[in-house]
Amino acid sequence: MKPLQEMSVAELEKAIRRHNDLYFKQAKPEISDEEFDLLVERLKRLKADSPVLEEVGSDLSEGSGKKVLHSTPMLSLDKCYTVEDLADWASKLKGDVVVSPKIDGLAIAIHYDETGRLFRSETRGDGTKGDDITQNVREVGDVPERLAKGPIEVRGEIYMRLSVFKKKYQDNFANPRNLAAGALKQKDPKKTAEYSLNFFAYELIGMDLKEEIEKIRHLKKLGFTTIDTEVVPNQPEKLQAAYEEYFKKRDSLDYELDGVVYKANQIEDQTRLGASSHHPRWAIAYKFQGDAAQSVLREVEWSVSRTGVITPIGIIDPTRLSGASVSRVSLHNYGLMKNMGVSIGAKVLVMRRGGVIPNLEEVLEKTKKIVEAPKKCPSCGSPTEVRDDFLFCTNGKGCRSTRLGELRHFVDVLEIEGFGDKMIEQLYDTGYVEDLPDFFRLKRDDLLSLERVGEILADKLIAQIQAHRTVPLPLFLRSLGIPELGKHSSEVLTKQLRRLEKIREASEEELSAIHTIGPVIAREVVNGLREKSGTVDKLLQFVTLDERSLAKEGKFSGKTFLFTGKMAAMERGAAEKQVEALGGEISGGVTKDLDYLVIGSEGYKNRDKGNKWIKAESLMQKGAAIKILSEEEFLQMLESSPD
Repeated sequence: MKPLQEMSVAELEKAIRRHNDLYFKQAKPEISDEEFDLLVERLKRLKADSPVLEEVGSDLSEGSGKKVLHSTPMLSLDKCYTVEDLADWASKLKGDVVVSPKIDGLAIAIHYDETGRLFRSETRGDGTKGDDITQNVREVGDVPERLAKGPIEVRGEIYMRLSVFKKKYQDNFANPRNLAAGALKQKDPKKTAEYSLNFFAYELIGMDLKEEIEKIRHLKKLGFTTIDTEVVPNQPEKLQAAYEEYFKKRDSLDYELDGVVYKANQIEDQTRLGASSHHPRWAIAYKFQGDAAQSVLREVEWSVSRTGVITPIGIIDPTRLSGASVSRVSLHNYGLMKNMGVSIGAKVLVMRRGGVIPNLEEVLEKTKKIVEAPKKCPSCGSPTEVRDDFLFCTNGKGCRSTRLGELRHFVDVLEIEGFGDKMIEQLYDTGYVEDLPDFFRLKRDDLLSLERVGEILADKLIAQIQAHRTVPLPLFLRSLGIPELGKHSSEVLTKQLRRLEKIREASEEELSAIHTIGPVIAREVVNGLREKSGTVDKLLQFVTLDERSLAKEGKFSGKTFLFTGKMAAMERGAAEKQVEALGGEISGGVTKDLDYLVIGSEGYKNRDKGNKWIKAESLMQKGAAIKILSEEEFLQMLESSPD
């Protein structure tokens, strides 16, 4: 296989499809979990909307086996590899977090009828439908055949205990996860029983509860073996401590785990954050990633980011991780570094995660030379201050490193090629580019005055700038470098409000009411746009905003759709793709700007009004021009015109 950085999008998609099939369907993996995750993360960066990403995790068997439609999608978990990404996710929650180990097994759903009798079970499959494994699951010892009450659906993980695997199978099979996958899909259920599989329950559907932890308590009462679960305060150091605890004890557990799962404890949080087509936004897996090694910490350097945060970088004795020599490791942030007791000369455990700079996982042996925070910014010499767990430069707007980071971020997001770090440093230090709009003021002679810039390069750079004078609104918003205003938030705001003027005028309350935005993102966006209002005004003198959605042109152009309820003629995902192919957009929720709410055939026929239907009618009574359609009416629209 080619080196990761040299693979094209097409090569990545082909490799991911192949290795997904080998792992999830054939149980014959050829690469490690870490290598597969790196392929997926690389494709996400190059082509976030690749359809192959929707296939990752599918274990749906081909052929004539019976397929079962899930009651609700069995989505994958989003993944992160750093405490910063975990903290970013957690910042969107209002309440505490439920933490549990991520079992390396097979996700299944088990259904119990009104009398409490087990009547159906299926694999996760492609998330929408799975393989019927009812008879095989009856042979798993700790799956109850009957419950005290129903109807209830229980989801969890089938796995093989490490003690069973080591005793009976390790000489002939690669790992317990692949063996369990094969055992669960035996044609003769009695053969499944011979493998001594087990089941951990973690999800309960069919009961109206207010907290995630209540599901675990009810599952225990019903007789299920549940995953070890605890409620942790939503604080970065507490969340990281939970990860470290599982990392330390994973070798002593009787099951394989490849990370830690974090979920919003409050069901209200879960409802507010919702889900993408691939994963719930209220849950995330913090993965154990890559090789680990011991070394000695010799020095700590401090790096200033574009947001003014000063982060510590550890210099260690060179050690080999994943085939490469490593001498620099991330020390996360000042607060976590301090809590871990990082000291010069300490013996440390480091791990490479996600193919990026390795992280310090644990201080194994401390010394008395505790690392203290610098009193002055290493870039500009201004005083520093600690806010929560983070160390900041107090001269954020004037700090050289912060300004360089903002300029770097701007050209990266807009994909203005040719402006590397050295080039940006020269432009900043000579005064040619001190703020974002200055890129568009550059002249050929300005560039020719710089070191190692000839006429050909200068012409190319000017041509690149000229080619980016029309900017799609989502990219424009992202390029400003406002915290929380990333790809997803920019797309959502563009779809909902459509014009920069409306986004700039919106209040925190108005933005937080938009599905998946919430109060944290709303506050950062409102404050960020206010602080950068001067920069935005100047940029608009040079660039033209394309305020259209990134959707295709077609007969649904300018129209927003939202689907709810079970579809009869096609799956919801297919219906959404039809809309987007015809120029329409899929809304993140029911708002006054929604054009069409499409109700699945069965729900519409039975007048089974869910929350979306009720909310749409409420908005219609207040003057919103929402149209509620049956699935059949939507299909007629596909054949005719949107009107």
